[in-house]
Amino acid sequence: MKKVLAFVAASTLMATSAMADEAVTSKFNMSIGGYVKLDYAYNSSNLGASGTITPGGAGLNIAPNSAAATQQQSILGIRQSRLWVKVNGPDAMGAKTGGLIEGDFYGDPAAAAESPQFRARLAYGTLDWKNTSILFGQYWDMFAPMVASTQDFRSGATTGAPNTPRIPMIKLTQRLELTDANKMEFAVAIQDPGQLGNNSNAATGTSGFNPNYAGQISFVSKALGAAPGYFGLSNKPLTITAFGLYGNEYVANKPNSDPIDTWGAGVYLFAPVLKSSDGKSRAMTMSFEGQLYEAANMAYNAATSTTLADTAVTVAGATPANIAEGLTNPMKNYGATAQIIFYPTQELGITAGYGTRIAANNSTNFEGKVYQKSNQEIYLNVAYDLNAAVRLATEYQHLEAAYSNMNANGTAAAGVKTTENVNIGRLCAYYFF
Repeated sequence: MKKVLAFVAASTLMATSAMADEAVTSKFNMSIGGYVKLDYAYNSSNLGASGTITPGGAGLNIAPNSAAATQQQSILGIRQSRLWVKVNGPDAMGAKTGGLIEGDFYGDPAAAAESPQFRARLAYGTLDWKNTSILFGQYWDMFAPMVASTQDFRSGATTGAPNTPRIPMIKLTQRLELTDANKMEFAVAIQDPGQLGNNSNAATGTSGFNPNYAGQISFVSKALGAAPGYFGLSNKPLTITAFGLYGNEYVANKPNSDPIDTWGAGVYLFAPVLKSSDGKSRAMTMSFEGQLYEAANMAYNAATSTTLADTAVTVAGATPANIAEGLTNPMKNYGATAQIIFYPTQELGITAGYGTRIAANNSTNFEGKVYQKSNQEIYLNVAYDLNAAVRLATEYQHLEAAYSNMNANGTAAAGVKTTENVNIGRLCAYYFF
């Protein structure tokens, strides 16, 4: 009996070991990576449970004259830590294939500090030929390619750099080699209209929101060399990009009308000012990056401060009587941002930038309402790499928003504060792996 039990135990251990080996081994080439990030932030106003990063959505997100505007905040967090798995698979139809899944721990800022929820950020597969690429899955929104190099990871989304959403899409990129140093890149995508802030409010019986269409045309040149791009993680050549997006949707407060259009267009520039000595080194390099755009009905990714500009009106002869329906137009905003990244040494990086988002003339649809007229940010950060794994950084940010204060009759509301601002100091520690 003892021999039988021993044989069973040994067999179980062997089977368990075999299953464990199978569970951790992929049939494709797989790698993992990510980083641990500890944030400390001091905010001159209370930004809530997500106070380790700057406010999102409309921007400052603190109502003038509110209690939060007068409360200071000091907060620690690790929710921006990140983990990714990358796969290189077999060739298909002459293309190299690959995939990536990346997540962070910002799934529920209201959860207890010791139990942040894992959240999918990127999840996509790729097919890459020599001059053609196809991407499918969840990836960076195609509208507005600039990502402000801030330590807070809001990345200037509310102030002229609305590229932070990761949304489902299928994207085609075609490259055209002009010379050894110059090329053109053409990218088009069909993507989920997550940035249309009204999509959850579509009226019953209508088609609701529809997919939108985005494109980019880029000129890329090695003529000026290369200099550090976002976060100083890699050097980048001269890049000039024109970008645009179009879509439409039905909305709840205008159910019997034509769909509301969503659109945006702009230009982007990345230029090496002081180029890398060998294309890899960051020592004594400098880059300039900037972007301009106009957009309408794109609040989800903060390209506009809200989705629609509307005024309620009474529908004559409606049943029941006096049904209110919106005189609705897409909310239009302009955005602009620019930054300089300078590396005096390989380890030390300094970034300074400014961004703003300004409402277009929507006053006829905002009578008697408080709305955000402008939002701006100034930021300066310094990062130092102790080695390939450990980075320490500090950052200062100043955010300011201006709001309307008009009564229904067009007069100024007495005693109402029309601007709000926050000063932020931040310390960060990273461990890359």
